[in-house]
Amino acid sequence: MAMQRLATELEETARQTAVLVDGINQALQILAETGVDPESARQRAMTQIVKTLQDQDRIEQRCRGLASVVRQLDGINAAQPRDIDAIWAGLTLDELRLPALSGIAAHLKSGEAELF
Repeated sequence: MAMQRLATELEETARQTAVLVDGINQALQILAETGVDPESARQRAMTQIVKTLQDQDRIEQRCRGLASVVRQLDGINAAQPRDIDAIWAGLTLDELRLPALSGIAAHLKSGEAELF
């Protein structure tokens, strides 16, 4: 079960990475548009780039969380069994920590871009 969840979370991370690349492509397309107000294009591209940076931050957090899970799962042995659910529950990122949020990011609408 633990390895199946890990596989699911890695697949979700790959999906989020593809979305990140799409965001970069969208920003480049906005900047390449002809016949539009340059200031408006810059503002739209900047908003898209900030959102993409936020997506990258989430992916980085996911990768660090998943690496932590793998290290802890590797440390489990028959002599000292540990609660696998507790390993996941100890993560910081809610979408990894809370089973109900696992894999739902693909179905959520993103919010406004925020500078961090």
